[in-house]
Amino acid sequence: MDYRKTAAGILECIGGKSNIVSAAHCATRLRLVIADNSKCSKEELENVEGVKGVFEASGQLQIILGTGVVNKVYDEFITLSGASAASKEDVKAAAAQKGNPFQRFIKTLGDIFVPIIPAIVASGFLMGIMESLNFMINAGYLNLNPDNALFFLANLFSNTAYVFLPVLIGFSAAKVFGGNPYLGAVIGMIMVHPNLQNAWGKTAGIDSYLDVFGLYKVPLLGYQGHVISVIVAVFIMAAIEKRLHKRVPAMFDLFVTPLVSVFVTGFLTMTVVGPVFNFVESSIINGVQALISIPFGIGSLVMGTLYAPTVVTGIHHMYSIIDLGQIQEFGVTYWLPLASAANIAQGAAALAVALKTKDKKLKAMALPSSLSAFMGITEPAIFGVNLRFFRPFVCACIGGGVGAMFASITGLGATGTGVTGIFGILLCLNAPLKYILMFVIAAAVSFILTWMFGYKKEETAPAKAKEVEASNEEITVCAPMTGKIISLQETGDETFAAEILGKGFAIEPSEGKAVAPCAGTVSTLMGHAVGLTCDNGAELLIHIGVDTVKLEGKHYTAHVEEGQHVNAGDLLMEFDISAINKEGYRTVTPVIVANTEDYSEITGASGEIKSMETLMTIRK
Repeated sequence: MDYRKTAAGILECIGGKSNIVSAAHCATRLRLVIADNSKCSKEELENVEGVKGVFEASGQLQIILGTGVVNKVYDEFITLSGASAASKEDVKAAAAQKGNPFQRFIKTLGDIFVPIIPAIVASGFLMGIMESLNFMINAGYLNLNPDNALFFLANLFSNTAYVFLPVLIGFSAAKVFGGNPYLGAVIGMIMVHPNLQNAWGKTAGIDSYLDVFGLYKVPLLGYQGHVISVIVAVFIMAAIEKRLHKRVPAMFDLFVTPLVSVFVTGFLTMTVVGPVFNFVESSIINGVQALISIPFGIGSLVMGTLYAPTVVTGIHHMYSIIDLGQIQEFGVTYWLPLASAANIAQGAAALAVALKTKDKKLKAMALPSSLSAFMGITEPAIFGVNLRFFRPFVCACIGGGVGAMFASITGLGATGTGVTGIFGILLCLNAPLKYILMFVIAAAVSFILTWMFGYKKEETAPAKAKEVEASNEEITVCAPMTGKIISLQETGDETFAAEILGKGFAIEPSEGKAVAPCAGTVSTLMGHAVGLTCDNGAELLIHIGVDTVKLEGKHYTAHVEEGQHVNAGDLLMEFDISAINKEGYRTVTPVIVANTEDYSEITGASGEIKSMETLMTIRK
């Protein structure tokens, strides 16, 4: 590849050097912040030699080039553009500043809720399972004693994340707002203190009120399941804490700042912030419910149709407020099935494109993207396939609307949030048949419309004058570490899941060592990833962790250098699994065949695997 030519092509397609705000790269992607997106042509970018995919995320234009290529293209890009090299954190900060206030607000909500989604999902799943078991017991389908220890404890665990949700939100919000996360958690604890009446037990009315200096009275009611009031309270606490840190002498700071921050915020929360924003949140939830309860599912048809466009704009991060508010208010969320229908429809549209296209590159992107969307991760399908041709996106929006309308008419509700697609049924075990029918309807409408109207099959490419006869030679790639093999779709990263960088498998490591799976030369070395050009012709990327680029090499120790030749089994890198997990990142390690197009078949092992056992067999 002519790296300078590739860099020049990228520079031209993004509107020239004057349109660059910031530039950086990770192990696989060129990450750019663009001043004026209207000057950037994504279609032309995707046709530049070496570019494997283009998408926007978090205000960044991310151009996927692959390991061993991105750093060389980046060097040429910096030389041609005259831009100064920036760190990934610099680019992230520049992207955040580029957004308007609404975009920054939505991003803030996403930053608060994304880290606590696993806890919400766990409780939601368990609530769904317990509801289905209770139904079968009461209906006589299952003979099970609900008083046994296992059943009792499962019931106890099932709603824990929702009962103490303000604590989780308080901790996460304080980190986002720059306050002490433990003080944020204390504010959350105050809002669900056992001396307050439980918000879920107010069916008989409010027990007592607090007289505020004889001016007015507020109910002594807890904030179980509430969201907005907690976020506002912690925002106030963080603002007070940061101001006090600047003004209180260091010798008193440890005592004065936490005391004043918690007391003042707690008082304001229980007397003003809580009651006011509790009313605001209830109004929003009731308004949304009124909309999606319009007769014949008309409101849900509209919202299901518009859901995917809100994903494109990033607004969907605020929907956690609706889900959690509805669970608090009604015991289930009627919003999540609408979102699930929309996501399923995007997957079906991408599947129709994958089956209809003759373009191998597009097929290789569209098929895994559709499977990813069926699992609830829609970005690869939306940005990589459907929006690229637009009409599949529109067809998918219609399919999502029809599926959402069915969900509304049948009163389908989910016991939790955070998971859509195939696994979303675990949140709807109270009505699994309704969920399955919703899934089928959304997928069928989207697929049929896309097949008929959404995508025009390309003309068959003219046959090459000379075809290179494929070899049946097999190459074995060993496991670089000990652990459990999983699919790329299970990594949780849309780029790996869509196999944009190439096919392969991932390993959940059980020990913090990565070795060379075969003899070769180290082509790329970053803090968290190693690129290897093997002597047998395979080009491998060993990417230790998901999104661990943000650690910038922390908790990783490299034992090789770029350009160094290694033998199979040589130690490449050590990493601290426990420390990385504590930072909030998974150490799941994709092992990617970067030059997938050179091979006709890639098969792999499954289950537990030890270092240097056969992981993949690839056939030329």
